[in-house]
Amino acid sequence: MVRLAPAITMTLLVGPVMAGLAMMLLPAFGYLPVLGGETLSLAPWRELFAQPGLWRSVWVSFSTGLVTTIVSLSIVVLFLAAASGSRLDRAIRRLVSPLLSIPHAATAFGLAFLIAPSGLISRFISPALTGWERPPDLLIVNDAWGLALMAGLVLKEIPFLLLMSLAALPQLNPEQRVMMARSLGYRPTIAWFKAVLPALYPLIRLPVYAVIAYASSVVDMAMILGPTLPSTLSVSVLQWFHDPDLTRRFMASAGAVLQLGVTLAALATWWGLETLVHRSMQHWIERGNRRGGELPLRIAGRGLILLTTLTAFAAIGGLALFSFAGFWRFPEALPQDFVVVHWLRALPSLQSPLLTTAAIACASTLLALVLVLATLENEYRRQILPSRALWLLYLPLIVPQIAFLFGLVVAAESLGIRPQLGLVVAGHLLFVLPYLYLSLAEAYRRLDPRWFQLSRTLGVSRLRTFFQVRLPLLLAPILTAVAVGLAISIGQYLPTQLLGGGRVTTITTEAVSLAAGGNRRLIGVWALVQAVLPLIGFMLAIGLPRLLWANRSGMRGAP
Repeated sequence: MVRLAPAITMTLLVGPVMAGLAMMLLPAFGYLPVLGGETLSLAPWRELFAQPGLWRSVWVSFSTGLVTTIVSLSIVVLFLAAASGSRLDRAIRRLVSPLLSIPHAATAFGLAFLIAPSGLISRFISPALTGWERPPDLLIVNDAWGLALMAGLVLKEIPFLLLMSLAALPQLNPEQRVMMARSLGYRPTIAWFKAVLPALYPLIRLPVYAVIAYASSVVDMAMILGPTLPSTLSVSVLQWFHDPDLTRRFMASAGAVLQLGVTLAALATWWGLETLVHRSMQHWIERGNRRGGELPLRIAGRGLILLTTLTAFAAIGGLALFSFAGFWRFPEALPQDFVVVHWLRALPSLQSPLLTTAAIACASTLLALVLVLATLENEYRRQILPSRALWLLYLPLIVPQIAFLFGLVVAAESLGIRPQLGLVVAGHLLFVLPYLYLSLAEAYRRLDPRWFQLSRTLGVSRLRTFFQVRLPLLLAPILTAVAVGLAISIGQYLPTQLLGGGRVTTITTEAVSLAAGGNRRLIGVWALVQAVLPLIGFMLAIGLPRLLWANRSGMRGAP
């Protein structure tokens, strides 16, 4: 089993993506016999290009992918350069996993409640600073340029890129690099940019590409924060896919292919920008500037990370406030009273989606954990260095979900597989497995091998050594990785919606469906439940090791 684990893992990741892409291409060119498409044709593309506002949708999707990545990566890099080793650095490191755990939809709803014309920010500054007695007639949420969508994505992608950067930094010994640069007279922030960043970026290139792919094709956040007339391309494709007229699935397939092209174009543009920035940085490094611009960079690095962190927590606080709000007239900063009636009304309908969400998250995370542990154990036993094929882990994250998941639905229907819970679990596994591997791999590799050598000299088998030595020592990292996996599964919208055929309802699908209703109290209840579920997982990941190893302080955070 251990030897087969890498092959099984890669097959489970690559196979569905490739099959989904293949089954997406055929209907895109008119071939889908079950719907009467017997020959190849360009009719779906002609119908697609005739859709009003198509190129506006394409442009918003393309620009969202690039702008979100530029802003998110810039803030992460500035923070790492400006705050390494400081109290702020240690505080943000502790918060990065909980911030990553907040689902995209919950973040989107929380941000919408903050920045809407009648949102919290407008209420807190009115009428004293604005003179507004009524909400201003401004299109902030669902703006035509997708600025609100970009802001929401930035809040979510910063923790992801920061976590990937923190996982990669130990390979570089950044303290030594900065110390050597400082001995040549460079200020700390400038030293980090010149000595650490050029070596760090190649290690996080794939996560950056994953951010571009996700931001350019996101569905759930785009339905909440994105433009509506026209909507982003991925949202339009989903609407065509669910159209009662089944023949529009041909056009939906063509739209999914176009979405793949948009994402590839964004990735190609980013590659070109990489080349330009690389040449510019080379010139900057060779100039030898040791102090210029250090203070603005340090202020920006610390200020921007604080702003985004506080905004993320304020967004979740806004969900809680609205979920308990009674009568609340604009521009009052707080409700006149707090009530639980919204929770009482929602509780009967929460039970079934909550149980389904927990079942899917636990099943997909458990399967992913078994595969990841077996893969890493095989890597250790055979003394294999991380393979160049590691980029395949990112394949489900780099290929737009709307593209290959739509193809998987077509493949399942062709095989007579009906939408069901098991199919949704398999879909979630595609996204949980990469995150769980990336969360656990570094801790697994850093564990001191002498523990196992000592165990083997006492005659203990490899299997018993794995269960009685390695797993207890890795309990804290494993539980943290499991919490990340649960959070990723809980936040999945598109795999649940497509592979479940609308019949599998989770907290996330129900919360997103409420976006069209505009009932902030009810949305606050559902979105807050969605946000709290992953946090429970992280609380258990932190508390259980301390409880189980109460008399062994060295074990609580091992390795």
